[in-house]
Amino acid sequence: MGHREQLMVGAKRCLQERGYARTTSRDIAAAANNAPVGTINYHYGSKEALLNAALLETLMEWGTAIVAVPPDARAPEPLERMWARIIGSAATDRPMLVASTEAFAQAERAPEIREQIAAAYERARPEMAAHLHGIDAADDPDTARAVGSVHMALVAGLTQQWLIDPDHAPSAHDVAAGLRVITRRLEEEADSAPTAAD
Repeated sequence: MGHREQLMVGAKRCLQERGYARTTSRDIAAAANNAPVGTINYHYGSKEALLNAALLETLMEWGTAIVAVPPDARAPEPLERMWARIIGSAATDRPMLVASTEAFAQAERAPEIREQIAAAYERARPEMAAHLHGIDAADDPDTARAVGSVHMALVAGLTQQWLIDPDHAPSAHDVAAGLRVITRRLEEEADSAPTAAD
């Protein structure tokens, strides 16, 4: 394994152990089998760029595992299983989820971080729509983007609630029950909305 790969492994370890904001270049170099500190800039341009790459790669791996549904699964159970995995990850993957929150805060003052996270979001939206609902972005890009965006909002909100207040955060069943009520209300509003003929 070369320095570039070692640095990526070291950065991921530091995100888990120290978090985004508290990790220094020396921490990463030490975690990368004592790689020279200068190799961070050589391979990645900066410590922040390396941490961002490590965090986004970790988040993508996490997201892939979270949305994975058995091929014979039937709706709506697959969605509840996904939300249950998200809830479970608030405990098992807490350091990574906290590190992502720290990175989002950094994005307010660092355009390059904001751009990397925004690009990752844009890639994930149609992927979630395709994986969870079979919606092909090539056939219906607007629907795929809308459905993926709603799922991403649910994932982010559910994760934050479980990180902050696990004693009162909703269960997967609560999320499903709430969405069913919201869906009924939206359908009722659509049915009662005035038409062009009115």
